[in-house]
Amino acid sequence: MRSLIIYDSFFGNTEKIVQALGLALGSETVKIQNLSPDQLVGVELLILGSPTRAFSPSPDITKFLKSQPNQGFTGIKVATFDTRIAVNEINSKFLTFMVKIFGYAAETMAKKLQKKGGTLIVPPEWFLVKDSEGPLKDGELERATEWAKHILAAL
Repeated sequence: MRSLIIYDSFFGNTEKIVQALGLALGSETVKIQNLSPDQLVGVELLILGSPTRAFSPSPDITKFLKSQPNQGFTGIKVATFDTRIAVNEINSKFLTFMVKIFGYAAETMAKKLQKKGGTLIVPPEWFLVKDSEGPLKDGELERATEWAKHILAAL
């Protein structure tokens, strides 16, 4: 099965998760800015990863999703993840309220992939960073490897 992980990363945290996933799944990985259209040809499993920025996927991931044709992911199994800060550790009622309204990147990406025909095979996942620029919280790379096992089991 040909699998591809497309991602964006600002401070390297999302990229570290992608590297762990790519190794565990045997997937090709490509940063969104380096993606060429021919890399999507023949993909049977597509994983999309982004940091959560302003409650959304990165601008380049959002642009990619908008640029894809309706039903462009039909027949493709999809999964999504994001990197984020644990809102409950910030202790901000305002931020908690905003997250309830706008959510996170992984859920948004999953909905857009499904709307364009993709088949979501596992629930959207997230990996935590200690601060807006990271680093990843302890144990997150191991969680990425475990999530990869869930993806493999769902195929």
